[in-house]
Amino acid sequence: MDPSQLLKGVLDLAVLAVLRDADGYGYDVLRRLRSAGLEDVADASVYGTLRRLFAAGALTSYVQPSEEGPHRKYYGLNKTGRDLLAQSTKTWNHFADTMSVLLHEEAA
Repeated sequence: MDPSQLLKGVLDLAVLAVLRDADGYGYDVLRRLRSAGLEDVADASVYGTLRRLFAAGALTSYVQPSEEGPHRKYYGLNKTGRDLLAQSTKTWNHFADTMSVLLHEEAA
C-alpha cells in the first residue's frame, strides 16, 4: 500500500491537528508533521493544504516579521477550523475503528 495515497486523504486533518494548539507558518507546520511521523509529506502539499483551508474559511492568517529572512505568514484555527477538526476526528476514528475490526477479522 502506498502511504502517499493514504496521506492525501488525511492531510487536511493532520494540518488541522498540528494547528490545534499553536499557530504556525508553512515550514513550521511541515516540520511538525514530519516530526510526528509523516516524513513523506511533500512541501507543496502542505502549502497547498494551508491555502485551501484558509480559502475555505477554516483558518485565520497573519504576517509576522522574521529575524531570519522574509516575513512569515502564520495560520491558526478559527471556530470553523475547530469545528472541522472535531468532525473530521470523529470521521477518522470511526474509519480507523472499522478498519481495525476488518483487519482483525482477516487475520483470524
